[in-house]
Amino acid sequence: MSALIILTLVCALTYTFEIVFGLAGTILMIPLLSFLFPVKTLVVYSVLPQVLVATIGIMRSPKKVDRKFLGGMLVFAFTGAVVGFTLFYNVSSDTFRVLLAAGITAAGLFMVIAPHRAKFNPAGLRAMDTLAGTSQALFGISGPIAMTRLLATYHDKNTVRHYAFAFFLSMNCLRATEYAVHGTYTGEILWMMAVSAPFLAVTLWFSNQLHLHINEQMFRKVVSWMILLGGLSLFYR
Repeated sequence: MSALIILTLVCALTYTFEIVFGLAGTILMIPLLSFLFPVKTLVVYSVLPQVLVATIGIMRSPKKVDRKFLGGMLVFAFTGAVVGFTLFYNVSSDTFRVLLAAGITAAGLFMVIAPHRAKFNPAGLRAMDTLAGTSQALFGISGPIAMTRLLATYHDKNTVRHYAFAFFLSMNCLRATEYAVHGTYTGEILWMMAVSAPFLAVTLWFSNQLHLHINEQMFRKVVSWMILLGGLSLFYR
């Protein structure tokens, strides 16, 4: 029970960060909890808080989603997800951890060094969408890639945040369905979800408004550094 209490408290903090900044909840959660739970268990569990974050963020946002734009991203992301799911079920735990740490660190390093230089032609944008889908299916994380792509497309942080949530909700619904079909949910994971869900839902509902107090410059800097530090910390673990 003590492990579940720690899980709930850590997720309340890390996913509050995600609902404010648009990403990094899972990036922070996995390194912090990997000494208590296997990494793949945490990746599967992360479906729950990610769906809660995205749903609450979209429900409480005045922004509208351009379905054509989002649909274009998802077509390529779903294609990439096929590769991601294949790797998720076939790579070893050690290889999985190294790949996850390397991917997060590389994305964070890029955003810290060149936060305003990310520009892509149409082919590059679709490659990023595909890679985001692969990463979401493999690691349960696509924030660094999706946010890099969205920051290169939009300048307003609220627009970036809203499209990120719409993308994450779609991808995590795909993950949730695939895990159910594949029989990936264990009794332990379902119990973790059942215990933590009510506390996370209440916390995230009230935490959502914190993003209104974050300016553009702080938003970009914090997002970039937290991605980088999350990847490095997972290497350390």
